[in-house]
Amino acid sequence: MAKHTQAQMSRKVPKTKAKGGLTAMEKRQTEYYMGAKLLEIGVEPKSAIYRWKGEDKGNFIEWTYSAYWEGSKEEVLAEEAKKAAGEAGAES
Repeated sequence: MAKHTQAQMSRKVPKTKAKGGLTAMEKRQTEYYMGAKLLEIGVEPKSAIYRWKGEDKGNFIEWTYSAYWEGSKEEVLAEEAKKAAGEAGAES
């Protein structure tokens, strides 16, 4: 069986609630639970990188908190560096 190198937690928020955003408390809770889940599966939370993503789902916005470590972490960082280099090249 393949070893996991990423995890996600999602939360749906009505668009009517603060323009579909999460409160600071909700963000901290999600981040706390993600750290606890990583410890549970044997991953050091400080070794991972984390990203938030919001996706429109009609009357809701689905917020996903993702953690990446090992190979997935390297892929995300490489993709972000590639994207940043492309944007920097387009501005000049």
